[in-house]
Amino acid sequence: MTSATAPSDLAAALGPTPRLERLRWLADDTLTIAWRFLASMVRMPESIVFSAIQPMLLVLLFRYVFGGAIAGVHGSYVDFLMPGIFVQTVSFGAMVSAIGMAEDLQKGVIERFRALPMARSAVVTGRTVSDLTRNVFSVALMTALGFAVGFRVQTSALGFLAGFGLLLLFSWALSWGFALVGLLVRNPETAQLATIPILLPFTFASSAFVPVGSMPGWLQAFAKNQPVSAVVDACRALMDGGPTETHVLVALAWSFGLVAVLAPLAVRRYTRIA
Repeated sequence: MTSATAPSDLAAALGPTPRLERLRWLADDTLTIAWRFLASMVRMPESIVFSAIQPMLLVLLFRYVFGGAIAGVHGSYVDFLMPGIFVQTVSFGAMVSAIGMAEDLQKGVIERFRALPMARSAVVTGRTVSDLTRNVFSVALMTALGFAVGFRVQTSALGFLAGFGLLLLFSWALSWGFALVGLLVRNPETAQLATIPILLPFTFASSAFVPVGSMPGWLQAFAKNQPVSAVVDACRALMDGGPTETHVLVALAWSFGLVAVLAPLAVRRYTRIA
């Protein structure tokens, strides 16, 4: 009589579980879609260059035009400014997800994707991953410019890398929301216009460029309790020094919370497109 097959041997004989197979399927499809979006960006390098011009101009304007007026507020203003510029850069960079999804809808690319045997969430996930990769380039460019105009990390290389990772997580969270906007409006020009009223209040009414305490009292409540300020404060603590634990935990809570809410909404919208 043969001995009974061990559970581990049986699992190996049956192959991967349906859940693992679905996850592998989703990962493969997501990487394929992300590569497709990245390849299209490489074919249009001017789009990457022009998307970097706005944050570069902001660095120069705030550093040399407004920096003299604000310099006494927080020691070295350029060290105070650059974490805010980093967050502003990834926030505006995430709006590409809205424009890209709307453009693919308008051109019928989404309909062709939906006709293929692929995981439903792979298209939206692939878009957000490709735009995350694009933001890696943008933050690296802003870092080089920041060092050129006097920015110096006051903590350590590890602190800077932790801030860099937090920026990318926040960027990915925003991309889900803007992908949802693109799927809702279906037109790239409208999608771009729709993102501006969302981005401007959160980026400029935040701690990105000036201390919140310098704002009117009625505005401080909003500026202190919104995601951009949370991520700016965390990155500033990681790069410039100061208490980090609370700021980082709040920023992580905002980022993961946004993904938890916006990702299912974006995927649901994608699956229900008529």
